[in-house]
Amino acid sequence: MSIDPSTHGDAVLDRLARTARLRGPEPLAGRLEDLGAQLAQDVGEVDKALSEMAAARGDLAERAAGHLLHHPGKRIRASCALLASRLGPMAAQAPAREAAIAAELVHAATLLHDDVIDEGTERRGVEAARVVYGNSASILGGDHLLVEALRRVHKTGAPALMSELLQTIADMVAAEAIQLERRGIATQDAPDELATTYLAIARGKTAALFRWALRSGARLSGLASADVDAIGEFGESLGLAFQLVDDALDLDGDPAVTGKNALADLREGKITWPLLVALSRDPGIAAVMQDGGDLTAIAARDLSAIADRIRATGAARETRAEAARHVKEGLRALAQLPDSPARRAFAALVEGTLGRER
Repeated sequence: MSIDPSTHGDAVLDRLARTARLRGPEPLAGRLEDLGAQLAQDVGEVDKALSEMAAARGDLAERAAGHLLHHPGKRIRASCALLASRLGPMAAQAPAREAAIAAELVHAATLLHDDVIDEGTERRGVEAARVVYGNSASILGGDHLLVEALRRVHKTGAPALMSELLQTIADMVAAEAIQLERRGIATQDAPDELATTYLAIARGKTAALFRWALRSGARLSGLASADVDAIGEFGESLGLAFQLVDDALDLDGDPAVTGKNALADLREGKITWPLLVALSRDPGIAAVMQDGGDLTAIAARDLSAIADRIRATGAARETRAEAARHVKEGLRALAQLPDSPARRAFAALVEGTLGRER
């Protein structure tokens, strides 16, 4: 059975397909291809559910949420949950799909909220929901998605998933608060303190949801507790790597490909790994950053000049190298699990994460 990842636009499926082809006619190649086909079917079910929500034309909150859902992302969190659900001895694909949908809904909710906080104007290549419907509607849309995510998890009948998701959402809110508090004053911190703050934000905002998605799928598959913990460690490392690549793409990515405003993180004075690296290699950058890092009032050409100076330090390259280091840590945790096509497929997933351009 062949894999057709193009119908879902999912980098995970694409990587699985190529891995299977490269391995030729060996038994593992066949198992990987079968796994990819099964995953494609499940991702298709997730897409269908989210498309139905996007088409709902109810109140203002639903319409704002639907605006974002109508333009799908990479579905990597859903793919993580679905792939992890094939690590253990139990077949629980229906509950796993609910968990996968929940992961995507929580992620979408944070995007709706983030665009209000960051005053973003573009998301996934189109106008942000806050631009179309207003800030209040975008916030309500995010709240609507969070409630729906909790409903989906409740349907799995696994109380542990609910309690862990509530903690994950709390971690994400706390990390967002830290980021907001430290915005614009990054250059005032000592290097070690800045790195600690960055990692606390990245673990909460990004890695926490990756960890939950993987743990939920693994738990539903019947994996032993120690193995669930191991896949959770892998998920945290994967999430950190994903955030680091995001940071690099803010600096050197093509907005036409990323679907995001160019230099958005830099303009908003956020702590990012490239900025952290650049400040350590070229301390003079701090002096040209208005108000210790708040660049919102700087003209576009001046912002571009600062970005060029940061790029000249090799910050983007070093950020991707840091992402690769986290991937290696994650793979060491993953190696604790019994060997299986699903476990090997995660190597394809992380390889795709490091090489992504959006």
